[in-house]
Amino acid sequence: MKFSENWLRSHVPTTVSRDELSAVLTAIGLEVEEVDALGDGLQHVVVAKIISAERHPEADRLQICQVDAGQGEHLQIVCGAPNARPGLVAPLAMVGAQIGDLKIKPAKLRGVESNGMLCSAKELGLDTDASGLFELPDDAPVGQTLVEYLGLPDASIEIKLTPNRADCFSIRGIAFDVAAACASEVVPFDAAPVAAVGTRELSIQLDAGAEAPRYVGRVIEGVNARAATPLWMAERLRRSGVRPVSLLVDVTQYVMLELGQPMHAFDLGTLQGSIGVRRSRAGETLKLLDGRDAALDDSFLLVTDADRPIALAGLMGGFDTRVTDDTTNVFLEAAHFAPAAIMGRGRKLGLHTDAGHRFERGVDPVLPRAAIEYATRLILDLAGGTPAPVTEAVRDADLPATATIGLRRARIARVLGIQIADADVERILRALGMDVTATADGWQVTAPSRRFDIAIEEDLIEELARIHGYEQIPTTLPGGASRIAMPTETRLDDLSVRRQLVARDLQETINYAFVDAALLAQWQQSEGLVALANPLSAELAVMRPSLLPGLVATLGRNAARQLGRVRLFELGRVFHQQAGEGQPAPLETQRVAAAICGDADTQQWGLPTRKVDFHDLKGDLESLAVASGAELEFKPSQRPYGHPARSAEVYRDGVSLGWIGQIHPRLAKAMDIDVDVFAFELDLAPLATRALPRASELSRFPSMRRDLAFLVPEAAAWADLEATLRRAVGPLLREVTLFDRYVGQGVEPGFKSLAMGLILQDKSRTLTDRDVDAVVAEAVSAMEREHHARIRG
Repeated sequence: MKFSENWLRSHVPTTVSRDELSAVLTAIGLEVEEVDALGDGLQHVVVAKIISAERHPEADRLQICQVDAGQGEHLQIVCGAPNARPGLVAPLAMVGAQIGDLKIKPAKLRGVESNGMLCSAKELGLDTDASGLFELPDDAPVGQTLVEYLGLPDASIEIKLTPNRADCFSIRGIAFDVAAACASEVVPFDAAPVAAVGTRELSIQLDAGAEAPRYVGRVIEGVNARAATPLWMAERLRRSGVRPVSLLVDVTQYVMLELGQPMHAFDLGTLQGSIGVRRSRAGETLKLLDGRDAALDDSFLLVTDADRPIALAGLMGGFDTRVTDDTTNVFLEAAHFAPAAIMGRGRKLGLHTDAGHRFERGVDPVLPRAAIEYATRLILDLAGGTPAPVTEAVRDADLPATATIGLRRARIARVLGIQIADADVERILRALGMDVTATADGWQVTAPSRRFDIAIEEDLIEELARIHGYEQIPTTLPGGASRIAMPTETRLDDLSVRRQLVARDLQETINYAFVDAALLAQWQQSEGLVALANPLSAELAVMRPSLLPGLVATLGRNAARQLGRVRLFELGRVFHQQAGEGQPAPLETQRVAAAICGDADTQQWGLPTRKVDFHDLKGDLESLAVASGAELEFKPSQRPYGHPARSAEVYRDGVSLGWIGQIHPRLAKAMDIDVDVFAFELDLAPLATRALPRASELSRFPSMRRDLAFLVPEAAAWADLEATLRRAVGPLLREVTLFDRYVGQGVEPGFKSLAMGLILQDKSRTLTDRDVDAVVAEAVSAMEREHHARIRG
């Protein structure tokens, strides 16, 4: 919310300085983001009028102007502004003025003397418009200082509001908070009804139920829409971040900024019948004020004219019924719409409007009639016209009700830890616009209808705390004994997982938990998705069912920037919609994933350059498994996003953990990734589970090694062969290592030669050759029996 400091002070008189005001606003929760001082150092800038303008003989874009600055004699000014012309009233920086870093001095421009500078609004620091001279009204008093004429100095203050403070999207709303914090009072607001002169009325029909419980309208005939917006109004709008457009539009904007009630003006000549508010129908379209055609579904609220859509309720008016300079009769409207009926609708159409921003957060349901009366008075004073009676349609049962809340002084002391004097409690609450009635143990408080965030006793205590001052509440440590929760030893904690992967030269990344449904469709992961009811954008519309799509997309963006070696991992939660009656909560699962591509090692002279492969990433995964004491099994996988010959399902003790392998080349190409990508994703909980550490005796006796080479069928998996060896040898087998695989000459087709080392050791004695020969014979027999393997000669 951006506003003019002087405009705020007109509603809440206070002697605090600008810096103090900014500090107060931030302290009470209305965080000041920016203060743009206006008019400082402009004491030597005056209102001037161009009497004549002739082309410079030496420059096509310069003009020699004779300017009346109210000093009796005309000043000669050389000016290059495209809108400089005789009769124009504009600011003139006199000789000696300091405009930003520029000191104004007498000068010669292409041989012609110039005694001052005609200025644009940007040069004066009053606006961003640098297209030409700052045009002032024709009746502006020539010779008067610009500071005095424009009501300067002033400041444009921008504050950051939390979603619960919708009441502060207006000057009046902020004024109540400032009054409470600065021990002042808000100036009463005059919203006296304007007497009806005309008789024309439009009937109003509410057909949207609780979504649109109040709609107020008024016809004003004989309006001069070409009347200029007065300077005081235009300046207040400009300093609040709103560019003046035309009088009728500016009035509705002005009322919205001052009171917080969005309004709209229709050209009465374009309306055909009664006004209605209803839900849109699928397939309806509406041309909006900005010229775009909005295609609607059945989730929008519409304002209609004889059932013809003429505005998106709470968002934007229609193009065909807009007011123009030729408008003479106007239909003003102000309404209350339920926040849920407006929330997210603008984002569906790519719209962000001031009205929608306010309605989404909640607008005072009592305000529409006061806003209509105030806007009517402004239009009559500035553009003339004949007002008709105000027409109002209301569904009282659907309007938000204000509740009376009991506030106990004992509860204040218990929650805040301090005593606040009764007089201060009553002053603060009344300054905030609340009705306060004293009781035996405290007060009965009724919040104003604009304060949607006041519902329970603690809300009132929060108001007291922020206005009384958080710095007044002593800082104390909680008492009592603290229980220190020891981390479990039966699970590898997240930090240890991260450290292990970082030690393997992977970098952690954090991706959005929201993803694009189109990306998931590429991965063929469209089942059981958790869709967001109110997404930030179409690209972030569903919760991720897997870490890999976002992680691989991040890898692709890095690879596209000429990074020859990318190694990423992520720990995060994935979401799946559970089956069942009703709407069960989504299932959240924590997972760990990694994705790598490019060179296997950083380039150096001591190692040959090669690309990463499946076994590089498998080594990273197995190092993580070793940290938790897990023994993993790998079985062929047929997941659609994996390479059919370079993918595996990962198991631990027969329980599926996840997947590892190469991303399918077709998928990589669809994601604009032109390198081989290897990745894994596993459920973290079963992977990180580990047994309690137990001390065991180390054998004092030497180990013995026997190397064997088997011819086994090509289809035989090493995991199955290893399991057979371990069962056959039993506890004497300390380790089995595969150190060679050979196919080719000397090995018959359909077979492969696997060379392995068996390391044998006993804890109670030294093994003899006879012991070892017996063990080896049993191993060979088991391999022949179970896998049709034979010792290679």
